[in-house]
Amino acid sequence: MKPFNATKIIAASAVCMLAIPVFSQNIPAAGPVPAASQAQPSQPVQVQGAWVRATVAGQKSAGAFMRITARSATRLVGVSSPVAGVVEVHEMKMNGDIMTMRVAPSIELPAGKALDLKPGGYHVMLMDLKQPLLAGSTVPLTLKFRNTAGAESRMELTVPVGKAAPGAVPKLAK
Repeated sequence: MKPFNATKIIAASAVCMLAIPVFSQNIPAAGPVPAASQAQPSQPVQVQGAWVRATVAGQKSAGAFMRITARSATRLVGVSSPVAGVVEVHEMKMNGDIMTMRVAPSIELPAGKALDLKPGGYHVMLMDLKQPLLAGSTVPLTLKFRNTAGAESRMELTVPVGKAAPGAVPKLAK
């Protein structure tokens, strides 16, 4: 049997105790974060300006968009919602004249640097919708993160549904 090393056990315990408050903060005790208060300054990850594009009759998919900022390096590793059969993070980009879209299994979130999930770039795809997403309603989304130490955390959001991003200036017809 190896000798008992108290220094290593105390150091490991201290690291665990420091990590608990950081990773437990982004699981709201009172339920999902409402759309009006999506900026969570004390959270390890902040989400701002989240919205989901409204659908038309028969449409079975929609995009969700937001700005995500992590206080320390982490990854967005998943998204879920009860309104869709499948929820994936996608990356859309142009290769010459051809637009491509692919599933992004995870997205790097560098410390302190905002990442925009927006039309034409990274975005969340809600597919196999169980109901139409009407402008003025809300959609629950759960974001799943993994930090550099491998610890996972979740953030629940209540996201508004609209025809355009909140505060967007409508384009005038020519």
